[in-house]
Amino acid sequence: MNKRHKIHLIGNAHIDPVWLWRWQEGYAEVKATFQSALDRIKEFPDFIFTSACAAYYKWVEENDPVMFEEIRSRVKEGRWEIVGGMWIQPDCNIPSGESFARHVLYSQRYFMDKFGKTAKVGYNVDSFGHNGMLPQILKKSGMDYYVFQRPGDHEKTLPGNVFWWESPDGSRVLAFKIPFSYTSKGNHEVKDKIRQTFDLAEEQDIDFMCFYGVGNHGGGPTIANIKAIKEMQKQQEGDSIVFSSPKRYFESLEGKTNDLPTVNDDLQHHASGCYSACWQIKADNRKAEHRLVSAEKLATIARQLLNYPYPGKELRTAWEKVLFNHFHDIMGGCSIKEAYDDAKEFHGWALHTADWILNGAVQKLSWAVDTMSTGAKHRSKESHWSLWEYEQKGTPFVVFNPLSWERKCHVQVYAVVKGVTDHEGNPLPLQVVRASRTNGEDKWSTLFEAVIPAFGYRVFWVYREKEFEMSDRTEEVKTNQKNVLETPYIRLELEEHTGYIKSLYDKRYDREVFKGRGAVPVVIDINRCDTWAHGIFEFADEIGRFADATVKLMENGPLRWTLRVTSRYNDSILRQDFIVYRDKPEIEVRVKLDWREKHKMLKLSFPVNTEDPKAYYEIPYGYIERPTNGEEEPGQQWIDVTGKSGEEEYGLSILNDSKYSFGILGNDMRMTVANGSVFADHYGQRYRDDWCEFQDQGVQEFRYVLVPHKGGFQDAQIVKKAYELNVSPVGIMETYHEGPLPQSMEGIRISADHIIAAVFKRSEDNDGYVLRCYETSGKAVKTDIKLPMLQREWSAEFGKCEIKTFLIPDDLSKPVEEKNLLEI
Repeated sequence: MNKRHKIHLIGNAHIDPVWLWRWQEGYAEVKATFQSALDRIKEFPDFIFTSACAAYYKWVEENDPVMFEEIRSRVKEGRWEIVGGMWIQPDCNIPSGESFARHVLYSQRYFMDKFGKTAKVGYNVDSFGHNGMLPQILKKSGMDYYVFQRPGDHEKTLPGNVFWWESPDGSRVLAFKIPFSYTSKGNHEVKDKIRQTFDLAEEQDIDFMCFYGVGNHGGGPTIANIKAIKEMQKQQEGDSIVFSSPKRYFESLEGKTNDLPTVNDDLQHHASGCYSACWQIKADNRKAEHRLVSAEKLATIARQLLNYPYPGKELRTAWEKVLFNHFHDIMGGCSIKEAYDDAKEFHGWALHTADWILNGAVQKLSWAVDTMSTGAKHRSKESHWSLWEYEQKGTPFVVFNPLSWERKCHVQVYAVVKGVTDHEGNPLPLQVVRASRTNGEDKWSTLFEAVIPAFGYRVFWVYREKEFEMSDRTEEVKTNQKNVLETPYIRLELEEHTGYIKSLYDKRYDREVFKGRGAVPVVIDINRCDTWAHGIFEFADEIGRFADATVKLMENGPLRWTLRVTSRYNDSILRQDFIVYRDKPEIEVRVKLDWREKHKMLKLSFPVNTEDPKAYYEIPYGYIERPTNGEEEPGQQWIDVTGKSGEEEYGLSILNDSKYSFGILGNDMRMTVANGSVFADHYGQRYRDDWCEFQDQGVQEFRYVLVPHKGGFQDAQIVKKAYELNVSPVGIMETYHEGPLPQSMEGIRISADHIIAAVFKRSEDNDGYVLRCYETSGKAVKTDIKLPMLQREWSAEFGKCEIKTFLIPDDLSKPVEEKNLLEI
């Protein structure tokens, strides 16, 4: 056996807290595995155990404090290594950028608090793919190394098992791809793995790690495993086989890594079906992520302006529920059906907590707004209740914007009004629209156009009977055909018998957006796939399309116009409301799908009329360009295809509020919207029977937006538009009262358009505020940032796709400082 290289033996137990079992069983398996590892440490003086996931340690701390103290002592000895630095081993494609920030923030600070150290090695050995922004997130959380196993050698070609992995900003970590498996059971298997690992070390001329121990349902290294290793050690001269840990391995390579290759890419594609499996968990995740961030922002503003108690503990607990649901077998949609009942409860906890906090904050703020001043001077100071019954008197309606830029949007008041003005008395355009209630004649609401300051609010005045003359009359939308809508910007024509987009014409640039029909619902056969779609890289086996459509005009201006398309495939019904606005060169589509198909997938197809297309996808706190080869790819709130149209760049972005799976072949953009796989179907057709339960059955609702644009997605402000689709303004109907706050407040100003402030919160040490920003266009920039409510202003330089975290001390004599993701 070759002895020129050293093999570091990594004793571990990959624990799936949820997969073919529920979290309660996972809880028990964590305790049993940890106790087994402690027993092995006592029995074998040179044995070292490696374990990730802050959630598991917290479970043990809460349920068995004695065991937890023993673990602490073993960590201090160096016999037990903490790795990962995340709450669990998450899906590494679907969580948002801020979710990854919270994984490392809460986990690393927990490790520091309980063990006096943080993890130095990122560790997601079973996650199904790894987004290309992870190196920056790892580096900014104190981790210089990364261990993973998937994708396999047949799924992505890498230059070796050890390489530098670099994200777009230039951050890089030393990565190790586990060969063979992160587990091993019997003593013969352990010996064989060690021999095979020696062969790889010789072939690649570098030391290697070899992982052993019973895994998935826990277990860890067995007595037989360790005895087999010791037997091999006796057969070797020197220390070519050593009990070790990932940190010791990486540190042993210092000075030997300068010539290693660098990978500037994400690490895909394993389990491509998991980008779309189980739509509900993914939709709830998106909703919970955004609601928590919005609640934090508004609670922070209320705390600063009105000394409203900041609910830091409640927010963290809610975040922990969301982070747990990121576990790769949960978020990947490949666990048992019962697991998703539990996951829905976890998301319900987080969503309700966020909603409660958000409501408390906006109610506190709106109640403090002086609604007796300016436009309300004629009102009696004794009127401290709503005056809807007085027909000519307006009522204050306070609208909040959690985003870091001024937004123009449509806001709905749940009553019929005849007039709306802003806080300065300027009349605003409005439209009566159908409400969700059917309460006799009382079934209508009012939509109006609002401009709301960044991180701020504005008071609007609504009048039941008072009408206003509008000075900015715009060209009306043409609806002279039942299947055509035309604005000053675009002309939309739907094909009557199919409901497909027959033509989307961009009048601004004299361009037909699609080459062929658009928004085509394509049914794909996935009977040969298991839930993960192991070994499947694209879904292109088309077996049908929705058709037999009806087209009906549902809304007719003056702010928006809606054509409803209802189409069918077998027993499934797809309803798409195509909405155009008087002031937007884009199409919003609200979808209600009743999916009844099994072993089938539904995609919406959009063939863009462009040459030499390039495809871009949002990834956590960044974006990536990928080939247009038809392979299924993970993405987040938007995807984009841009190419040549004549001598100019032209493209289409598709924004969404809950989808993560896409495939782009040439110029054909396809968004996966339903996946009728069997729950937890690991081996495909051989074991299926009539007891199988199918995913995505029944009704789901989601939205997407088509944004044609000249130039690149950066020029069209696509990142901001995607946030606007996903984060709604918050409105509160108020009464008349005096207060310390004005009727309009701007909370932040950022001079660079492509810098977004994603987070505004209290610091974890409660000594100031944290503002987290990131660059969205792939261009280095210097920007000015101003927070008037904190009396703070500073400048910062951002690199390409760089994330920056700023600590703003309560003490005004102390400067704003850039910190890492751990706020240190």
